[in-house]
Amino acid sequence: MAGPASPPGCEMYASSHRWNFKVTASRFFEGQCSIARLGARTSRPLALLALNADGTSALPATDLMFHRNHVKAYVGLGSNLGDRAGNLVLAIRGMMEASLCVTRLSSVYETEPISEVEQPKFLNMVVEVGNTLPTAQQMMARLLRIEFALGRIRDVTDGPRTIDLDLLMYGDLKSDTEFLKLPHPCLHQRRFVLEPLVEIAPKLIHPILKLSAAELLANIEDTSEVKRWTP
Repeated sequence: MAGPASPPGCEMYASSHRWNFKVTASRFFEGQCSIARLGARTSRPLALLALNADGTSALPATDLMFHRNHVKAYVGLGSNLGDRAGNLVLAIRGMMEASLCVTRLSSVYETEPISEVEQPKFLNMVVEVGNTLPTAQQMMARLLRIEFALGRIRDVTDGPRTIDLDLLMYGDLKSDTEFLKLPHPCLHQRRFVLEPLVEIAPKLIHPILKLSAAELLANIEDTSEVKRWTP
């Protein structure tokens, strides 16, 4: 089935990283607004993000309800250089330290690079950010600073990277500036983005195409390999 028409300005989007879940990751999430403290809704495989010393989950069982009026934003994470999973953990920690409240995490997926540049496979995931958000421009600036802090170098177009943080959606906001394009112009064309997004927000509506994330995934033409990753 043919996918929906592309919004203008679609640029290649690809990302991922490697992970040692045996670190005491619960220490990473002790910030002002952490998943460990808030009991964010998390896919079961991602409970590995916060492990006790004996390997059991450090996340509380409670599933807090967040205020309906709060805007939700969605960020795609990816890495395919170095410790891919470790880079994802550090990126999430960086988001929390930047006062971005991570409320949901998808599973981690190992994905085939969509690029003409030969490179390793990615680890990808999507996170939901909620509660009080900065402006979309401020949020994008914070994500770029986190990328820089984690060694992101943009020397090869669509090349490998330590970390990639893409602001996929910010509520129903639409933006088409050089600095910020919302929703992400290739969101609906990338299986490695939609698979984790549908896992945590299947009913999320694309503000331009007016289709849910689940509908976009059902119509996608991208046949690249995307599979759940386990450490």
